[in-house]
Amino acid sequence: MTVDQIPVTGRTGPAARADRTTPAQRPRISMTARRHRAFYLFTAPWIIGFLLLTIVPMAYALWLSFTTYDGISPHWSYVGLGNYTELFSDPQTWHSLGRTGLFALTSVPLSIIAGLGLAVLVNRPVKARGLFRTLLYLPAVVPPVGVGLTFKALFDQNSGAANGVITLFGFDALGWLADPYARYVLLMSVLWAAGNVMIISLAGLQDVPRELHEAARIDGAGAWRTFRSITVPLLSPVLLFQTVTGVIASVQTIMPLLLSPDGTTAGVTALPQSNYLYMMHVFSQYFALGRYGYASALLWVLFVLILIVTGLIFRFTSGVVFYNVDPEAKK
Repeated sequence: MTVDQIPVTGRTGPAARADRTTPAQRPRISMTARRHRAFYLFTAPWIIGFLLLTIVPMAYALWLSFTTYDGISPHWSYVGLGNYTELFSDPQTWHSLGRTGLFALTSVPLSIIAGLGLAVLVNRPVKARGLFRTLLYLPAVVPPVGVGLTFKALFDQNSGAANGVITLFGFDALGWLADPYARYVLLMSVLWAAGNVMIISLAGLQDVPRELHEAARIDGAGAWRTFRSITVPLLSPVLLFQTVTGVIASVQTIMPLLLSPDGTTAGVTALPQSNYLYMMHVFSQYFALGRYGYASALLWVLFVLILIVTGLIFRFTSGVVFYNVDPEAKK
């Protein structure tokens, strides 16, 4: 008798019935469950990164904001809302916040206008416009540290190219990195990266139907009237996006620190007053004074202010932003 002919005995009950179960009778995973599993599998790296690199640091900073921790000493105490009470009574906080608001009100519109103007120019059917688009966008890919060091070298009072050109015409050299000229250098460094706004505006311009421009031209509308009455309303969602992201970026900029004469984090206290923005106040509390708890409270107040300002922007622009598809419509 061969091995295959040996009868199997002694196996009864559920185990024997399980052996007789065919593949068709086994439970199958539904298509919805498969899709859910694939979704969480592909998003797991982002979810894990978001939790570890965003949620955990934010929770840790929130806990620090209620303490006097300095980052080094093991002796710290819980002060509750003491840091927030000091924050709202600190005149330096309010002054830096006011300068930050003024900087956002000037830099964001200038960036949007410059980027949109460049987009209109490179959207015209001219020769080698792809080359022009590349050259105008290249400054936007330079890291902020590189931009800061470049502008610091260009506007150095002793060896900068800007003063070299000025002295050729008989003028005295200017202290570009000190008050009152430091704010203008900061604005120029922001406009240097207008290529980001240009690319997004260019994509929006190419999405505007040409039929509308042709109809306006037939009706006798000029170039400016067509741009104002057709192009800008259709670009309003793009302009809203650039406004929101521009405001968020401007209130978090660290460019004044990169333009500082000292060039180190400890030199943040020696910044020109015109460039002493809110984030510079945070840097001074963190690195110059070692007040981690107070600086964390400053960051959490900034986070809340960004949420409020973003909500106000959406609230007051809801009636002037034109969508091809109603964003509130149910799918």
